[in-house]
Amino acid sequence: MPTPSTDRTVRPLRRRFARVATEILSPEVWVLALPLIVAWQVTGHHIGETLLWGLIVSITGSVIPMAVIRRGARQGKWETRHVTNREGRLIPLTACVTSLAGGLLIVILGGAPHEMIALAASGVVCLIASIAITFGLHFKISMHAQVAALAVVVLAIVYGPVLLVLALLVAWVCWSRVELRDHTTPQVLTGALLGATLGGLGYWALATALV
Repeated sequence: MPTPSTDRTVRPLRRRFARVATEILSPEVWVLALPLIVAWQVTGHHIGETLLWGLIVSITGSVIPMAVIRRGARQGKWETRHVTNREGRLIPLTACVTSLAGGLLIVILGGAPHEMIALAASGVVCLIASIAITFGLHFKISMHAQVAALAVVVLAIVYGPVLLVLALLVAWVCWSRVELRDHTTPQVLTGALLGATLGGLGYWALATALV
């Protein structure tokens, strides 16, 4: 059995390791990077189109919502930018849906590649489902797990199944949320399942249908 001194040494290290995952694999990071990575592939590595369509989805899916969320955190409307209290998630999630829906409209009207339309649409669908689960079922689904799982499945679809190795990152961030006691195991598993199916496979279904 570990001694008290060993436990005092290991636990802070575990929490630091968990905190790293929570920060570098946060939804805002995934949503900022994913559209650009997808756009690079689906535009045939065209820099101009990659930046155009990728940034539209990145900005409306990550930058604008996080500006709202960070401002609310500074004003004390919710605990942190990760919005760990379930009751405080209505405004942040609504801001995410509204902003990304605006991005979806722009890429549709702008004639973006169908994959970019599918990416934005699958994100909107996941966010709406998250609101329904969070407030309809009073269940604090993990957005960290959801977005990470969605991103990994989408990357595997766009670049090939070898990228499913990134599922290790999903496991890391899921563990981190439980380790930091921001979520329970059922909450992170539900988030990951929703992200992989409704988000990732939803992206595939939409992209296929829009061809």
